[in-house]
Amino acid sequence: MWIKNVHLVDPAQGISGIRNVLVQDGVIQAISTDLDTGEQLSDEQALDGTGKYLFPGLIDVHTHLREPGLEEKEDIASGSAAAIRGGFTGIMAMPNTQPVIDQRALVEFVKHQGERAGLARVYPIAAVTKGQRGEELTEMVDLRAGGAVALSDDGRPIMNAEVMRLALEYAKLPDLIVITHSEDANLALDGCMHWGETSLALGLKGIPSSAEAVMVARDMLLAAQTGGKLHVAHVSAWESVEIIRQAKRQGIDVTAEVNPHHLIFSDEDVTLNSTALKVNPPLRSQEDCEALLQGALDGTIDFLATDHAPHTWEEKAQPMPEAPFGILGLETALPAVWQYLVQPGRLSVEKMVEMWSALPARRFHLPGGSLKVGEAADMVLFDPLAKERVSRDNLASKASNTPFLDQELRGLPVMTWVAGGLKQKDRRIL
Repeated sequence: MWIKNVHLVDPAQGISGIRNVLVQDGVIQAISTDLDTGEQLSDEQALDGTGKYLFPGLIDVHTHLREPGLEEKEDIASGSAAAIRGGFTGIMAMPNTQPVIDQRALVEFVKHQGERAGLARVYPIAAVTKGQRGEELTEMVDLRAGGAVALSDDGRPIMNAEVMRLALEYAKLPDLIVITHSEDANLALDGCMHWGETSLALGLKGIPSSAEAVMVARDMLLAAQTGGKLHVAHVSAWESVEIIRQAKRQGIDVTAEVNPHHLIFSDEDVTLNSTALKVNPPLRSQEDCEALLQGALDGTIDFLATDHAPHTWEEKAQPMPEAPFGILGLETALPAVWQYLVQPGRLSVEKMVEMWSALPARRFHLPGGSLKVGEAADMVLFDPLAKERVSRDNLASKASNTPFLDQELRGLPVMTWVAGGLKQKDRRIL
């Protein structure tokens, strides 16, 4: 296959410009400005990329695929289809399933189900503690041998500082990164949105920024003490950004992610009926949104990540205090970031792709992240002019808990390949 005249964006190689890309046997064979690169190929093997972008396949370090045990919300096959439709060729799956992914056999099950689906590459994240109870550490070396790429109790904070310290210490043996859910459960108790003027006006119990920031600060101190590798999931508060910035200056081995919804929406967008915007951590103030974006621009925050968290319609139809936390992300994240951040000039396309490809691949030692010659052709063709109205009928996910439902998004991934195999064309899974 020869992709002609496409705008290739590959930050790992420092490329952003018109190129011709030759793919053979699932591998990148050549990248050139020379139109004769693919002269030996037939017209049927040529793809005109004029007006479109070619990105390395995006990698999402934070998804909830719900299998095993919660398949009414999502399963690995439907989640993988949603990933491919959104331009993601690799996804890391959180362990808060039923049962929790805290044993090697369950890690291998997730990995096998991902291979069986045959769409995106699925990388299991194993639990830090048994049952995610925050008490007893899992068998980390065994989990690594089974295919775990990281450790996390995401969905539940590890409240016991000594358990967290030991986790960071012992995770060094299998060389695994501990991903934190930074939340002081006592400060956040029963809250359903950000604590502020909007929560007071709506009469809803709020979660203060300090519930996140104090745990981020604690874990930075523990990472400094142990020399362990730490990744802070779904950063939402300006205080957390500043703590992480200072930690990096001190040489602490930490990375962080931000979710698109925390950049695009604020607590001012929340109403008594907007349960699709009920997320944890909650949408915070506009000041927090600006701090998060600045953190992404200056490298304090390393990755974009969706925190794809599907729920059934019945669950999300409950009143705001009772509805579960969670938002869909895989199918809408790329067009939403493009429309709300890239097009207005607030985030460059190069930075966006770097945060969703090169940097996560490097940090978690995953395949992909670049379209270098000799690398597997995990890639996505992005059309900035394509548009789609989001509806329950065209979502690959089993769920529909997205604030973009019945809205039109412009800028879509229109073709997605994994190892050179075409998995999506014009938003249809093949």
